[in-house]
Amino acid sequence: MTFPVVGMVGGGQLARMTHEAGIPLGIRFKLLSDTPQDSAAQVVNDVVIGDYRDLETLRAFAQGCDVVTFDHEHVPAEHLRILEAEGVVIRPGIEALRHAQDKGVMRARLDEIGVPCPRHRIVTDAADVTRFAEEGAGFPVVLKTVRGGYDGKGVWVVGDETAAAEPFRAGVPVLAEEKVDFARELAANVVRSPHGQAVAYPVVESVQTDGVCDTVIAPAPELSAELSAQAQRLALRVAEELDVVGHLAVELFETRDGRILVNELAMRPHNSGHWTQDGAITSQFANHVRAVLDLPLGDPRPRAKWTVMVNVLGGDYPDMYPAYLHCMARDPGLKIHMYGKDVKPGRKVGHVNTYGDDLADVIARARHAADYLRGTITE
Repeated sequence: MTFPVVGMVGGGQLARMTHEAGIPLGIRFKLLSDTPQDSAAQVVNDVVIGDYRDLETLRAFAQGCDVVTFDHEHVPAEHLRILEAEGVVIRPGIEALRHAQDKGVMRARLDEIGVPCPRHRIVTDAADVTRFAEEGAGFPVVLKTVRGGYDGKGVWVVGDETAAAEPFRAGVPVLAEEKVDFARELAANVVRSPHGQAVAYPVVESVQTDGVCDTVIAPAPELSAELSAQAQRLALRVAEELDVVGHLAVELFETRDGRILVNELAMRPHNSGHWTQDGAITSQFANHVRAVLDLPLGDPRPRAKWTVMVNVLGGDYPDMYPAYLHCMARDPGLKIHMYGKDVKPGRKVGHVNTYGDDLADVIARARHAADYLRGTITE
């Protein structure tokens, strides 16, 4: 067989759904997972169980892979440099990936290429946070550990110098940012291949609850054509300037005066793109596979006027399967995607997608299904 092998580091739901997207193409998939119970390890045939922080484990895993890509950004950069020097093809690429691994590096590079961001700088201690606030940002200030945070973890909103002491106890550099008074959060998802082909999905609205993505609406309602095109151009430019290969999610703030500011970058399939599984001609997962293999990219256009994704979070009911009967009978157009995870309160265990011409109806259907699966409603 001449079909290539894609190796993916990380066994979470992103790897699970990326594997699913490669099946129709006949792509062989190899997984490095922490445990056999991880989301993707349950469904992938070729699984290596090991620690992604161990160089020898990574080296052995990469053997036989035509390309190595990632479910998360936490693999040590020094290990990836060694693998690349040994001939392993790594995508999105080490130089690109470090901008997703280190928020300080990301901010410095975005400043260098003139991308609009919130006011920011690296701070050394709580007193330095106060100085940052006095320089113009004011309190409250957003503090982020430069490495390792996600879904609200490693992020603090502090109102004074006393509260600012907590983040420094982790012993890692801390980035201070102004707390933007935004109208809403947006996301621009793009995919870029090694030979420079790139596609942009419609800009979406992302609704966060306690730092975790709850709802995504595609396309973002009432977003002007001008601002939508600006966000897509910005994301495509970032992908090109940082030489990203694969999927890039650019999380954005839409300010109350009609500007956009870059909040975060993710160089992998992203929660804000899950709607594309059912709402786009080619999903983010399929295009990520195509990109890392340098295949021509697929059409990113939407299939319906509106698509809405709502995350299913764990609640007090560990067995969600009995709820399928109600949800599927009530809404035959509903698409349910579960990750095979044990249900724990607040944990992402799946998502639902709905689509149609009436936005209010599409939102209501998605939220009803997610709430019913979680057990917060019973009818």
